[in-house]
Amino acid sequence: MLESTSLTLLFFILFVLLVFSAFFSSSETALMSLNRYRLRHLEQEGHAGAIRASQLLDRPDRLIGLILLGNNFVNIFASAIATIIGVKLYGENGIVIATFTLTLIILLFAEVTPKTLAALHPERVAFPASFILKPLLFILFPLVWFTNGITNRLLALLGVSPEDSSSVSINREELRIALMEAGSLIPKRHKKMLVSILDLEKITVDDVMVPRNEIEGLD
Repeated sequence: MLESTSLTLLFFILFVLLVFSAFFSSSETALMSLNRYRLRHLEQEGHAGAIRASQLLDRPDRLIGLILLGNNFVNIFASAIATIIGVKLYGENGIVIATFTLTLIILLFAEVTPKTLAALHPERVAFPASFILKPLLFILFPLVWFTNGITNRLLALLGVSPEDSSSVSINREELRIALMEAGSLIPKRHKKMLVSILDLEKITVDDVMVPRNEIEGLD
């Protein structure tokens, strides 16, 4: 059927598939790069994109399963389309030409570029993408459930459970780093005071006490 399709339509289908491939690649990077503390804050404020992104990240095994299913499907389909185009244009030699060309195109325009963009601006990519991924997960859930069932059994053999989502609680060192990276958002004096508060637990009585013979007083 595809062999009889016009080249114009084949190129259009290939272009659409590459767009979907870039979408899946960027979505994965963006969602996994989100700051979980900011995400929780936006979710509490009722941000629709943050709520959907948080729901997707509650089960990262399902999210990754969905993205990989979609990405592999469109890439394999794109490979088939590119092969047909190559054969139509260059005969048998077109198979090699199509394979090399498509690999380069996918690497540049459907992997490296969208992933880099998503890593630099995760919220701009992740929140809009969540509006597509959420219903897509619902539609493809049986297939995602089947593949994840096999994957989860393999993870269980390694002692890993996908149910164990990472905690969003922040520890002292993470808070210290966040304060130091705040830059001009927090005045230097306030920043120093907050960092000092974090060090209170390390302070002992000997550090703050004044020997009796050094106390100055009035009779």
